[in-house]
Amino acid sequence: MQQPVTVTRLMQMKANGEKIVALTAYDYPFARLVDQCGIHLILVGDSLAMVVQGESSTLPVSMDQMIYHTRMVARAARYALVLGDMPFLSYQVDLPQAIANAGRFLKEAGASGVKLEGGAAGEEAIRAMTRAGIPVMAHIGLTPQSVHQMGGYRVQRDEERLMIDARIVQEAGAFAVVLEGIPADIAGRITRELTIPTIGIGAGPQCDGQILVLHDLLGLNERHVPKFVKQYATLIDTARGAVDAYRQEVQEGRFPAAEHCY
Repeated sequence: MQQPVTVTRLMQMKANGEKIVALTAYDYPFARLVDQCGIHLILVGDSLAMVVQGESSTLPVSMDQMIYHTRMVARAARYALVLGDMPFLSYQVDLPQAIANAGRFLKEAGASGVKLEGGAAGEEAIRAMTRAGIPVMAHIGLTPQSVHQMGGYRVQRDEERLMIDARIVQEAGAFAVVLEGIPADIAGRITRELTIPTIGIGAGPQCDGQILVLHDLLGLNERHVPKFVKQYATLIDTARGAVDAYRQEVQEGRFPAAEHCY
């Protein structure tokens, strides 16, 4: 069996030019599937608010809910590095609270680190968490927790600001950074200038790795599918077909059949 992925391994992969493959997962069955496929990093994203809970944004998900889902994912992972996503207002209020909340992901949920949004705005939180021994992956560009401030889910094109944010999170101690909703040429420049890995989502192919929401990849999401998503399957159609077949067989008295009886 391969050795579990670590923060150090991910940084070595960038140095060696090896692509990092990441996905989200929110429960035990899907996390086990993802882990068995050799995915390097599983993020228990605050996107679960939209994907699992049916919310219209990531903002409503709570710290306790994130811990609950991260614990399930960490229990399933044997190879992938598991990160918990810091939800809205779990790290922005004050540093002691930020450290305590981040620590819960490691202590209670079994994660190996956390992700938080914000470049310059997240600098002090990143420094405080890393000083406390908590690995942090940063997230710049399109940051969904700032959707109202940004005026919607918009591609971020301010190259100077993005470069500043990228340098700040690296200097603050982040071991990697998610680049979301950034033009490919800008993301490429950031990737070349940083010594830490960049993980792209809607940021082009030059990033050190890529991440997608699992339900988007599998075709389980009925909402708007962003341009940057490639659907590798349409499982929602398969699932609907299976449930509909079950309904029909029960109504027609064909299930359970003799072979399903004791």
